Amino acid sequence: MDGEIQAILAQLVALAGMIESQARNLLLPSRLVQLAILVGCLVAAYLLKMAISPRYREWLRTREGWQMWRLRAALTFDRRLLLIFFVALSWIATWTMQAIHAFPSRSYLLELVATIALALLLVVFATRLVRNPALRSVVRWGLWAYVIVYYTGLVDEMTAILDGLAVEFGEFRLSALTLLKAAVVTGLLFTLARIVSTTTSARIRSNEAISPSMQVLMVKMLQIGLYAAAFFIGLKAVGFDLTGLAVLSGAIGVGLGFGLQKVVSNLVSGVILLLDRSIKPGDVISLGETFGWINALGARYVSITTRDGKEYLIPNEDLITGQVVNWSHSNDFVRLDIFFGTAYGDDPHLVRKVAVEAASSVNRVLTDRPAVCHIVGFGDSSVDYILRFWIRDPTQGLTNIRGNVYLALWDAFREHGISIPFPQREVKMLEGSQLATGAPPD
Repeated sequence: MDGEIQAILAQLVALAGMIESQARNLLLPSRLVQLAILVGCLVAAYLLKMAISPRYREWLRTREGWQMWRLRAALTFDRRLLLIFFVALSWIATWTMQAIHAFPSRSYLLELVATIALALLLVVFATRLVRNPALRSVVRWGLWAYVIVYYTGLVDEMTAILDGLAVEFGEFRLSALTLLKAAVVTGLLFTLARIVSTTTSARIRSNEAISPSMQVLMVKMLQIGLYAAAFFIGLKAVGFDLTGLAVLSGAIGVGLGFGLQKVVSNLVSGVILLLDRSIKPGDVISLGETFGWINALGARYVSITTRDGKEYLIPNEDLITGQVVNWSHSNDFVRLDIFFGTAYGDDPHLVRKVAVEAASSVNRVLTDRPAVCHIVGFGDSSVDYILRFWIRDPTQGLTNIRGNVYLALWDAFREHGISIPFPQREVKMLEGSQLATGAPPD
């Protein structure tokens, strides 16, 4: 352990000596001139940013029809205006000095700083592909550090120092260099996996030959496979031994299996729903008192949107173990029944005919599947009927179509003189009886 510490200290001393040597070179007259030019470029870049940025943002506010990715790229461009202007001005200064002086030393510092600034700018725009903010910061700062170290010629020294900062457990050795490589490589692989997943998922969803449930299943399996492969390939690429990780993951899996039974049950139920295609996006279902159409199938729950705008998140397990009414499982046709009664004095043949015609006159009622009306009983004060009709757009609501059919029946019965009875009570005074009235209170 003491030997490793002494080796690290020796490397730090050597690195400090190289930095001191480079700092002394900056005090040469030609280098001081180049430093002054770089400072002037930085000041000019700042003034240009202060002058152009407000106008640029005002122009962006008028881009209402732009897509979100274009707006994000434009905002990134605005936040990096200082670096963009500095890169442009420093390269102009470099080319000018090279044209004036034939000696490379007269423009060495200018070209070095301009190259590093350009590389940093390219890293900024490249890491925008990483969506996770924390992972994006790790990858960006890691690449920035590597760019600076690479162009200043300190790669070997920094590699030795970072590799010396390590923790050892038996044969297992974990260094700061390994962690940095793992973060950068895994971040790049995750970005590549996301790009491939997004492109492939769009093609799968646009394929009408694949059912909606299979599309969801294929997309989820693709995402899990790509991200898992990116994670393990990233660890393997930097030298991690995955044998111990496999044993550890097995032990963790057993513990999670006992502690997260409901979560695992919902995950498995979600896969079953996707495989048997009993529930798919767009279906209209009823589960208990919840009636609506399926908006999305998640790994743990199903999103159901009702007619009143509420969104219910139903666990997948409830759809497997409970009784679900799928109004559009095999087809979109839905039959609705409504009950009504008419007076005994009305002709039942006329009532049935008028009821069928009234139902067929409503917009959403299908005419290729005729409505029917039957007598279902003789009540105390009415002849009871059932009217059955078909629709094929349950997502537009059931209560409203029933209300429209009832309203059509009301208008048709009034037109044909058909009465709808209701309970009535008569009070008769028997002969010789008197109505007792109490005296008003004092």
